[in-house]
Amino acid sequence: MRDQLTSFLIRWLLNSLGLWLAVKLFGTGYTETPEGVTVFLVAGFIFSVINALLKPMIVILSLPALLVTLGLFMFLVNGFLVYISLKLSPGVSMTFWNSVLTGIVISLVNYILSNVFDLHNTGTKKKEIAS
Repeated sequence: MRDQLTSFLIRWLLNSLGLWLAVKLFGTGYTETPEGVTVFLVAGFIFSVINALLKPMIVILSLPALLVTLGLFMFLVNGFLVYISLKLSPGVSMTFWNSVLTGIVISLVNYILSNVFDLHNTGTKKKEIAS
Protein backbone atom coordinates (compact mmCIF):
# COMPACT_ATOMS: atom_id res chain seq x y z
CA MET A 1 0.00 0.00 0.00
CA ARG A 2 2.82 2.37 0.87
CA ASP A 3 4.52 1.70 -2.48
CA GLN A 4 1.30 2.51 -4.33
CA LEU A 5 0.90 5.79 -2.47
CA THR A 6 4.53 6.71 -3.13
CA SER A 7 4.11 5.81 -6.80
CA PHE A 8 0.94 7.94 -7.03
CA LEU A 9 2.66 10.93 -5.40
CA ILE A 10 5.60 10.65 -7.79
CA ARG A 11 3.24 10.37 -10.77
CA TRP A 12 1.34 13.40 -9.49
CA LEU A 13 4.52 15.47 -9.38
CA LEU A 14 5.65 14.19 -12.78
CA ASN A 15 2.26 14.99 -14.32
CA SER A 16 2.36 18.48 -12.79
CA LEU A 17 5.83 19.00 -14.23
CA GLY A 18 4.69 17.72 -17.63
CA LEU A 19 1.67 20.04 -17.65
CA TRP A 20 3.83 23.02 -16.71
CA LEU A 21 6.35 22.16 -19.43
CA ALA A 22 3.63 21.69 -22.05
CA VAL A 23 1.94 24.99 -21.18
CA LYS A 24 5.32 26.72 -21.42
CA LEU A 25 6.00 25.10 -24.80
CA PHE A 26 2.59 25.70 -26.37
CA GLY A 27 1.74 28.88 -24.45
CA THR A 28 -2.02 28.56 -24.37
CA GLY A 29 -4.57 29.37 -21.71
CA TYR A 30 -2.35 30.43 -18.82
CA THR A 31 -1.05 33.73 -17.55
CA GLU A 32 1.66 33.97 -14.91
CA THR A 33 0.24 34.38 -11.42
CA PRO A 34 1.83 34.24 -7.97
CA GLU A 35 0.02 30.99 -7.22
CA GLY A 36 1.39 29.34 -10.40
CA VAL A 37 2.82 26.30 -8.64
CA THR A 38 -0.49 25.60 -6.94
CA VAL A 39 -2.37 25.80 -10.26
CA PHE A 40 -0.15 23.13 -11.81
CA LEU A 41 -0.19 20.93 -8.70
CA VAL A 42 -4.01 20.98 -8.72
CA ALA A 43 -4.10 20.33 -12.47
CA GLY A 44 -1.57 17.51 -12.08
CA PHE A 45 -3.61 15.97 -9.27
CA ILE A 46 -6.81 16.11 -11.31
CA PHE A 47 -5.00 14.57 -14.28
CA SER A 48 -3.49 11.83 -12.10
CA VAL A 49 -6.88 10.90 -10.64
CA ILE A 50 -8.59 10.93 -14.05
CA ASN A 51 -5.71 8.94 -15.51
CA ALA A 52 -5.99 6.33 -12.75
CA LEU A 53 -9.78 6.02 -12.89
CA LEU A 54 -10.86 6.66 -16.48
CA LYS A 55 -7.91 5.58 -18.60
CA PRO A 56 -8.36 1.81 -18.13
CA MET A 57 -12.03 2.03 -19.15
CA ILE A 58 -11.34 4.28 -22.13
CA VAL A 59 -8.50 2.03 -23.32
CA ILE A 60 -10.76 -1.03 -23.16
CA LEU A 61 -13.54 0.78 -25.04
CA SER A 62 -11.11 2.01 -27.70
CA LEU A 63 -9.36 -1.34 -28.23
CA PRO A 64 -10.66 -1.75 -31.80
CA ALA A 65 -9.29 1.67 -32.80
CA LEU A 66 -6.01 0.95 -31.00
CA LEU A 67 -5.61 -2.34 -32.86
CA VAL A 68 -6.43 -0.84 -36.26
CA THR A 69 -4.04 2.07 -35.79
CA LEU A 70 -1.36 -0.11 -34.15
CA GLY A 71 -1.53 1.92 -30.94
CA LEU A 72 -1.38 5.39 -32.45
CA PHE A 73 -4.93 6.08 -31.25
CA MET A 74 -3.43 6.18 -27.73
CA PHE A 75 -2.21 9.71 -28.53
CA LEU A 76 -5.85 10.78 -28.90
CA VAL A 77 -6.84 8.93 -25.72
CA ASN A 78 -4.10 10.70 -23.75
CA GLY A 79 -5.05 14.03 -25.32
CA PHE A 80 -8.69 13.47 -24.41
CA LEU A 81 -7.74 12.75 -20.79
CA VAL A 82 -5.56 15.88 -20.65
CA TYR A 83 -8.39 17.92 -22.20
CA ILE A 84 -10.90 16.69 -19.61
CA SER A 85 -8.42 17.35 -16.79
CA LEU A 86 -7.68 20.88 -17.90
CA LYS A 87 -11.40 21.64 -18.31
CA LEU A 88 -11.91 20.60 -14.67
CA SER A 89 -8.86 22.39 -13.26
CA PRO A 90 -9.08 26.10 -12.51
CA GLY A 91 -6.67 28.52 -14.12
CA VAL A 92 -5.49 26.48 -17.13
CA SER A 93 -7.25 25.87 -20.44
CA MET A 94 -6.15 24.42 -23.75
CA THR A 95 -7.58 23.41 -27.11
CA PHE A 96 -8.07 19.72 -27.88
CA TRP A 97 -5.18 19.47 -30.34
CA ASN A 98 -2.83 21.22 -27.95
CA SER A 99 -4.04 18.74 -25.34
CA VAL A 100 -2.99 15.90 -27.65
CA LEU A 101 0.46 17.46 -27.92
CA THR A 102 0.48 17.95 -24.14
CA GLY A 103 -0.33 14.26 -23.71
CA ILE A 104 2.73 13.44 -25.80
CA VAL A 105 4.90 15.77 -23.71
CA ILE A 106 3.59 14.29 -20.45
CA SER A 107 4.22 10.77 -21.74
CA LEU A 108 7.79 11.68 -22.64
CA VAL A 109 8.42 13.37 -19.28
CA ASN A 110 6.97 10.38 -17.41
CA TYR A 111 8.97 7.91 -19.50
CA ILE A 112 12.27 9.74 -19.11
CA LEU A 113 11.96 10.51 -15.41
CA SER A 114 10.55 7.06 -14.58
CA ASN A 115 13.60 5.48 -16.15
CA VAL A 116 15.93 7.92 -14.43
CA PHE A 117 14.39 7.20 -11.02
CA ASP A 118 13.83 3.51 -11.93
CA LEU A 119 10.14 3.55 -10.96
CA HIS A 120 9.10 0.65 -13.17
CA ASN A 121 11.48 -1.89 -11.68
CA THR A 122 10.67 -1.52 -7.99
CA GLY A 123 8.57 -4.70 -7.94
CA THR A 124 11.15 -6.78 -9.83
CA LYS A 125 13.96 -5.72 -7.51
CA LYS A 126 12.01 -6.99 -4.52
CA LYS A 127 11.54 -10.35 -6.24
CA GLU A 128 15.25 -10.57 -7.06
CA ILE A 129 16.23 -9.76 -3.46
CA ALA A 130 13.81 -12.38 -2.11
CA SER A 131 15.26 -15.10 -4.38
